[in-house]
Amino acid sequence: MRINWLLLGACLAIVSPALGDDWPQWRGENRDGVWREDRILRKFPAEGPEVKWRAPIGSGYSGPTVAAGKVYVTDRLVEPKQIERVHCFDERSGEKLWSHEYDCPYVGVGYQAGPRASVTIDNGSAFALGTMGNLFCFDAASGAILWQRDLNTELKIRMPDWGIAAAPLVYRDRLILQIGGADGACIVALNTKTGAEEWRALDDRAGYSAPILIKQAGEDVVVCWTGDSVAGIDPKNGKVFWRFAWPPRNMPIGISTPVVQGDRLFLTDFYDGALMLRLHQNKPTVEKVWLRVGRSERDTDALQSIISTPVFLPGVIYGCDSHGELRCLDPQTGDRIWTDLTATPPNRWSNIHFVQNGPLFWLFNEMGELIIAKLSKQGFDEIDRAKIIEPTTAQLSRRGGVTWAHPAFAGRHVFVRNDQEIVCVSLKR
Repeated sequence: MRINWLLLGACLAIVSPALGDDWPQWRGENRDGVWREDRILRKFPAEGPEVKWRAPIGSGYSGPTVAAGKVYVTDRLVEPKQIERVHCFDERSGEKLWSHEYDCPYVGVGYQAGPRASVTIDNGSAFALGTMGNLFCFDAASGAILWQRDLNTELKIRMPDWGIAAAPLVYRDRLILQIGGADGACIVALNTKTGAEEWRALDDRAGYSAPILIKQAGEDVVVCWTGDSVAGIDPKNGKVFWRFAWPPRNMPIGISTPVVQGDRLFLTDFYDGALMLRLHQNKPTVEKVWLRVGRSERDTDALQSIISTPVFLPGVIYGCDSHGELRCLDPQTGDRIWTDLTATPPNRWSNIHFVQNGPLFWLFNEMGELIIAKLSKQGFDEIDRAKIIEPTTAQLSRRGGVTWAHPAFAGRHVFVRNDQEIVCVSLKR
């Protein structure tokens, strides 16, 4: 029998859903803020991008994650009692597939809109970490609880002012958490299958920055920016390869994720400035290249971000400074090349989330606007922008509200949330 392969291919294209990339953890598949799909819009339609679905949720700071046809997000309700929830939606339709709620009174935590950490999806499990240290491992498909831990009670967390925020990182069979526990448990690794502790490291206070995995001197190294230092840790056993003390002048406030380019590691902090470290490649150690701090939070130097994670490319850094200035830096010195005041309103803690797709950048600002742009040493070249979600006031009750949660880019769509809904918007070309 002869097979018409062209006809068969056309039929499969009709009946089979198009395969797209996932966004299974904080800042994407590799935690690098890079979106690798093709056939993406280069300019928005005149009527704006198509909204595929909306679903009601409560308030929270956590960004959505997407894996295996499902979208995960967490939120908080305060009436009739204080609870946190973990939700799973169908990626295509927005239908809620499962949800889990648990009692979670906030004690000693400011900015109480809801959970901070994005859900991490790995090998069929969904790991959700709440503001007070409640940790759940779910079956990602069904929502069945595989194991859970009350880390605040068990590890005696020295609770940060803004609660637990760093998204869990999976390394092989280790779930690595910045938790701020007592007795050397600032960073802990738990077995992904059982939840049992595998190792602990550092006696630092907890910070808010998510850990990342890098390769240094032939070793796998987890970089953790805590409330007191930046450290490189062996993810297999918790051995501290190196630790660079960076105590805060006022309070631990580091939120942005460290970024790497070649043998350089860059960090940016609202109060404590911009730090560039050299990652030695003959053995896992570091040294300071430069540290620049402005005279005040308003008169900043280099780049002093609060929420936004910068972009570090060969020969250039782009980032959002403490009062909403989009800046370009020379990574050799930290000198400023240019500043732009149009990408996001110039307010205290004004924010931009940066995602790179090929030669273009997608900037999601705190007003719920998605911007398509080119970034270069010559300046910020805005191609188009569209409002895709409204700011809400639970995250910040000033200036008409904000949208501070990081979006997810998956399946040629973007998934964004505020304090009332999660929205799926098509970006297919």
